[in-house]
Amino acid sequence: MNAFTYTRARDLGAALREIAGNETAKFIAGGTNLIDLMKENVERPTRLIDITHLPLREIEPAADGGVRLGALVTNTDVAYHPEIERRYPLLSQAILAGASPQLRNMASVGGNLMQRTRCAYFYDTATPCNKRAPGTGCSALTGFNRYHAILGASEHCIAVHPSDMCVALAALDAVVRVTGPAGDRSIALTDFHRLPGDRPDLDTNKRADELITAVELPAEGFREHYAYVKVRDRASYAFALVSVAAAVRLDGDSVAEARLALGGVAHKPWRDREVEASLRGQRPSRAAFERLAETLLRGVQGFGDNSFKVALAKRAVVRALTVAAGHTREAAA
Repeated sequence: MNAFTYTRARDLGAALREIAGNETAKFIAGGTNLIDLMKENVERPTRLIDITHLPLREIEPAADGGVRLGALVTNTDVAYHPEIERRYPLLSQAILAGASPQLRNMASVGGNLMQRTRCAYFYDTATPCNKRAPGTGCSALTGFNRYHAILGASEHCIAVHPSDMCVALAALDAVVRVTGPAGDRSIALTDFHRLPGDRPDLDTNKRADELITAVELPAEGFREHYAYVKVRDRASYAFALVSVAAAVRLDGDSVAEARLALGGVAHKPWRDREVEASLRGQRPSRAAFERLAETLLRGVQGFGDNSFKVALAKRAVVRALTVAAGHTREAAA
């Protein structure tokens, strides 16, 4: 681990002043990802700015009838908050499917959004990796790529985003609030993370001198018809091979609206709104869900070791939509 200096920010203004103009400075909160990356010499910040004392730990009503999650609220506090369990059970379920209780107790909402890929080549500084060292190549393309992307990848990177929470947030149409020298702005969760393209080293559309202050959930939480399906190598403390967050709103015996976000398959939580819209007006059925899955993954191919993910993702989509369409809070109790 390289030498670095440390400072604790007492307010937002101080935090932003500390990071301004310093390209090698990093904010730190729970540290559940950044510290690991520093130990492996993947991240080498010269300055850490501790933001754990900033007033960003509230879960409170948002102006539009939704809920605002402060960036420093822990994953555990979100998952078990009565309002989240009642109105946004999809989010609670996704968070509890991720990591371990110890990590959830430390990990923050903002940190979850900013976590980096768990690609083994990204962590191995002895191997080429365009995300870690742009222009060196992508070892996963011809290496062991069982856990890698089947959607939205490029010749420069086939890594996947590891978050469970973000998959649910994408399905819920959450909004990320950030602040920086130019003021406050909002970024749709579905636009927050980037596809790799030719700049896989850039994970998000947040600027380096900006700080996440909150994530806002809309009023509609799909609390009656939802499912989070996570397929992994072991039952706990494992990243997804494929995950699916599904949310459905029914009008009588037909689908009025469907939301579908996939994890473990792309550089960001994956949504296709056109494919989602194809379910509108249809009766929820296995046949309809299978048609949607085929359309969503039509022509998709893996990179060898991960080719099995295509069929697995189709089955996971059908499973998630089937559970969501038949799910009620009473049935889940």
